[in-house]
Amino acid sequence: MAPMLRLYNTLTRQKAVFAPIDPSHVRMYACGPTVYDAAHIGNARPIIVFDLLFRLLRHLYGPAHVTYARNVTDVDDKINARAAARGITIRELTDGTLAAFHDDIRRLGVLMPEDVNVAGARPRFVEPRATDHIAEMIAIIEGLVAAGHAYVAAGHVLFDVPSMPDYGGLSKRPLDEMEAGARVEVAPYKRSPLDFVLWKPSKPGEPSWPSPCGLAEPGRPGWHIECSAMSWKHLGQTFDIHAGGIDLIFPHHENEVAQSRCCFSTDVMAHVWLHNGFLQVEGEKMSKSLGNFITIRDVLKDWPGEVARLAMLKTHYRQPIDWTLRGLEEASRTLERWYGIVGDAPAGTIPAGVLDPLSDDLNTASALAELHRLDDPGSLKAGANLMGLLGETRSAREEGSIRAAGVDVSRVEALIEARRAARAAKDWAASDRVRDELLAMGVAVKDGKDGTTWSVAP
Repeated sequence: MAPMLRLYNTLTRQKAVFAPIDPSHVRMYACGPTVYDAAHIGNARPIIVFDLLFRLLRHLYGPAHVTYARNVTDVDDKINARAAARGITIRELTDGTLAAFHDDIRRLGVLMPEDVNVAGARPRFVEPRATDHIAEMIAIIEGLVAAGHAYVAAGHVLFDVPSMPDYGGLSKRPLDEMEAGARVEVAPYKRSPLDFVLWKPSKPGEPSWPSPCGLAEPGRPGWHIECSAMSWKHLGQTFDIHAGGIDLIFPHHENEVAQSRCCFSTDVMAHVWLHNGFLQVEGEKMSKSLGNFITIRDVLKDWPGEVARLAMLKTHYRQPIDWTLRGLEEASRTLERWYGIVGDAPAGTIPAGVLDPLSDDLNTASALAELHRLDDPGSLKAGANLMGLLGETRSAREEGSIRAAGVDVSRVEALIEARRAARAAKDWAASDRVRDELLAMGVAVKDGKDGTTWSVAP
């Protein structure tokens, strides 16, 4: 029986059964980070949400039958300005920023290419960088010009929006509304206010590449063309799912659709479009001016990544989420209780009460409610593992607590051995003194039939 998955499609504004183009090769693309600065906690939401979808697709269709591309934007105005200010190349800036981003999201339990790709087999998770796909961008740009959907003007190449009669089908914005919004500071070389840049000349000191369409001056790509090129390279002219934040629907995703469809003469770019809702902090929009701008790294200084992941998943991905201290505290308590139930038990079968709601447009709230009801360790662990939770063993978790508490393990072990010797000699006063010293270090001891054990005191 074919797996049943229902997803809400922004393109149709309806939830429907997901029917992949080829069930033996499900293809998914997500807009990833622009790597010029530390990612904020709002950036973590699509990374976590679409990691969950990737995990679910791999479970439903098989790990060898799902390909995920999550791009990296490593050239744009912000990157150029930041690199210039620091006196380094954009590659030096983006390599360092991307490495920090990877470290952050690993701690959030997000799957990485090295977690799923198998040596000698076709990669199932790719992370393409824009600057590695200039040739593909130029090919699409020149194809659009040849087809009459783009034109050269004043050293730029621009997409001719009126050449696409059904432009706006994704965002569902009326054409006159879009034109009114675009009329602010319209460049004189544009034929229409809605026309957007595919390629532009580089200013002195900016990164540049040989330009397409016979342009003599070197230049660089516009933002929108990057994703059309990377998705085409790794997933094909059409593919199953395109995902990203709700703020990307217009103009970014709308323009991706226009470029890809008009270049390849296809009816769709992606069959299903998924968008996650906005994030606010303690009831307010996150902004530096309000002093509530929180990076992923800021959160991870105070909370385990698994706590942040659970706090993020408690709200349905399409709804706005309010990021609060209370939510993190609740998530921490929940994980402590679940780890207490699971211990070091192996994962069992994923319960239908978890899988079914996740297969209904990633209804994480209902799936988590089912996890709260479970008391069987194997079922709880299997269901949580599907959501990227309860991934640690009890011993590894305790070791992490020990490191976090700054406990000197060798000193503790020496004192435990001294206490054993005192107890063997029935020197109870010495045994009690050692126990008290351990407690002062933040270590609790427990004597049982299997000997003495210790842990970080609560």
